[in-house]
Amino acid sequence: MGIFEKLGIAGKADATIDWAITPALTFTIFESWGTKERNVRNKSDRYYYFFIDNWENPPQVCLMERGIKHAKVMAEIDAPQDMVARAVAEQGDNPGLDRCYAVNEELKKWLTENVLKGECRVAVRSVITDDDFEELETGLPSSSDPVPELFHKSLPNAAGEVVEGDIQKIVTRHGFFDSKCNPAGGFLTHLVDNNDGLTVTEMVTGVMWQRQGSDLTSMRRTQQYAAELNKNNFAGFNDWRLPTIEEAMSLLVPKMNPKGIFLHECFSKQQPFIFTSAHRAPGGYWFVDYKQGTVYWASGINPGGYGRVCRTV
Repeated sequence: MGIFEKLGIAGKADATIDWAITPALTFTIFESWGTKERNVRNKSDRYYYFFIDNWENPPQVCLMERGIKHAKVMAEIDAPQDMVARAVAEQGDNPGLDRCYAVNEELKKWLTENVLKGECRVAVRSVITDDDFEELETGLPSSSDPVPELFHKSLPNAAGEVVEGDIQKIVTRHGFFDSKCNPAGGFLTHLVDNNDGLTVTEMVTGVMWQRQGSDLTSMRRTQQYAAELNKNNFAGFNDWRLPTIEEAMSLLVPKMNPKGIFLHECFSKQQPFIFTSAHRAPGGYWFVDYKQGTVYWASGINPGGYGRVCRTV
């Protein structure tokens, strides 16, 4: 059986590989709702393509399921490492912040013969998970429990402008973990459960956090989402806001949790990368990516990030 049969998704009408999709094109195709060459308008449509995940060591060939508001790695494929290395080398050492590479013609031929046609003759590891259930027990001390003596550290809490050259300075100044530029880092935190099922408070910085958040959306709609929470007095407060880049980075932890993100397990995995309030000069917004453990920027105009609000206690 081929890879789609092996993953149990062969019955989907659109379960075919789209070889024209590459990681570099996904922003214009999906975040911009299509291009002149590709008109994508239905939120339920799914597209499948192979790519090389260079965050892994060694690099890993993966199958992606993608849509306008949906992105999920479906499987990892044991492709010949010499072949994968040649595909990466052809595209240079630094294709972008996400370190994802397109498969080349050599890999395309190999995948067609060994993964798609007839019997799937190589190891394919499914990474499909049940997204309908998520354990949200915090395992944290209660807000009513005694708090250890902590060194309080204030972080910027007002929206500002951050140029790319500032990212390394921010990471270094606060000792944040960043999988790219400070993998040995780690910001001291002490989270407590507010026992409302909705929020936790980080006692070192004095910031209360929403544990879940919005669906994939644009910056404008994320701002509307925060305004709606304030209007409805979410968790009993009406001063919720988007976090600064420093506040969002302070939650990064150096070890990936069982949910597959560099974040404490009390937070939902459904918001793997979130908008911050930081503008990027000369344009765009900064995001903190808890899936990859780093920071990146995007336009913020199209659906491309999630919202998780916070407030200063």
